[in-house]
Amino acid sequence: MPPLLIACALGIEQLALRSGGLGGAAGPVNVLRTGMGPAHARRAVARQLGREPWRDAAVLASGFCAGLAPGMHPGDLVVAEGTRDPDGDTPCTGTELLVKALVRALPGRTVHTGPLTGSDHVVRGHERAELLAGGAIAVDMESAATLRTALAAGPRPVAAVRVVVDAPEHELVRIGTVRGGISAFRVLRAVLPAFFEWHRSLLLPRR
Repeated sequence: MPPLLIACALGIEQLALRSGGLGGAAGPVNVLRTGMGPAHARRAVARQLGREPWRDAAVLASGFCAGLAPGMHPGDLVVAEGTRDPDGDTPCTGTELLVKALVRALPGRTVHTGPLTGSDHVVRGHERAELLAGGAIAVDMESAATLRTALAAGPRPVAAVRVVVDAPEHELVRIGTVRGGISAFRVLRAVLPAFFEWHRSLLLPRR
């Protein structure tokens, strides 16, 4: 089984993911902290995929995001059908399987699917409405860059799963200081079994 690279931007995201435990993994797993923003994500992911044994790794972008659709709440999950940004669109692998695995791992949690858009800055106010009108259901700064960089390094399964920490009716100023941030942290701690199930289901093409 090829390795699994889980990329996130922030130290708090890496802490949540790592504290979920790696015992169910089918092969090597690395929870990579890339740093915030698309430029940092591109550099960190390209560097990691240039090393053994990660050259053929499946790549999953994770962490927190801002929900765009009315009715979203902190702690909701977003499974991207694809990511998009000004540089183009990237389709995701195994979205339906990820949704089913997350429903089993986190019963009672709402799982949204749709396009996940990328931004180079924190999105507020009217920008949310514009992105929603364009078809996106959530936004973050790293997923699109992460998945595009991964595919540029070679064919592989890619996916993005994010936890809503900030939504139209629940805008946050700082992640870790309010109940919404705490809820999102707890959800992120519980997603790894679903990621491992997705990983086990893959037949990664060899180059």
